[in-house]
Amino acid sequence: MLEAAIGYPDRLHRLVPHPVVWAGHAINALEERWNHPELTAARRRLSGVAALLLVASCAALLGCLIDAWGRRNIWAALATVFVATIGLAQRSLYIHVAAVHTALQAGDLPAARKTVSHIVGRDTATLDEHGVAVAALESLAESFCDGIVAPAFWLFFTGLAGLFAYKIINTADSIIGHRDPRFLAFGWAAARTDDLANLIPARLSGALLALAAGGGWLIMLRDAKHHASPNAGWPEAALAGGLKIRLGGPTTYDGQSYPRPWFGDGAAPGTTELGRGLRIYLIACVLLWALAAAGALAWRL
Repeated sequence: MLEAAIGYPDRLHRLVPHPVVWAGHAINALEERWNHPELTAARRRLSGVAALLLVASCAALLGCLIDAWGRRNIWAALATVFVATIGLAQRSLYIHVAAVHTALQAGDLPAARKTVSHIVGRDTATLDEHGVAVAALESLAESFCDGIVAPAFWLFFTGLAGLFAYKIINTADSIIGHRDPRFLAFGWAAARTDDLANLIPARLSGALLALAAGGGWLIMLRDAKHHASPNAGWPEAALAGGLKIRLGGPTTYDGQSYPRPWFGDGAAPGTTELGRGLRIYLIACVLLWALAAAGALAWRL
């Protein structure tokens, strides 16, 4: 709830960049140093494993130390609560997607394309209103898992150590967990570990979105498995079913077209559906708070 209220303020980010930025710099530095093209695929894969272990273990150790310090007194405990907010992204995700919705509402398609390009990797220059809404809703659904439910899940069960380690794994996957020749071997560990870390949170995310939408369960169970990722399809299919729209479909990256499966049976979404998706997202966040509170109470009992 605190993170939803304050997020990571822009003024603070200008003074002290978000720790994920630091993690990204560390991963990039190790990749440049250890991922040499002349090495065999096996050596590059082993180097990727070592890089992920090095950065994630340092982050987990830092989390353990802060957790231990946080048990000293109430003020230290409150400080750890503020530290934990940097691992979640409820506020920033809402702000970024709401900005796309605002541009569409104003009828400013160029601004909507530019805004959505900040949160998706696909080509956005030629997207129409429906294409922009699809991109924004897919990012909203997938990031609900990666940026909120999964970090909260690992924080709940393993404390700051698990939260920090998860953020490293997820960041590494976004930077090096690709299938192109440069990263296929070196990023293998990051991609596979991220898949494993999101296995339960992705399904939980889909359930929360379907519950918040008052539907979408059947579409989620039917279509989630069609996604190339073992996890991303769950929240995306749940949101598509809950909104009674269709997400997915072919898209382009760097000028090259890629086929993708469809999720849902409805029409392509527009500005109205994007607004409804944001409301569903807010309800799902509240449901996550309630689930965490109930879990904490059960843990104490």
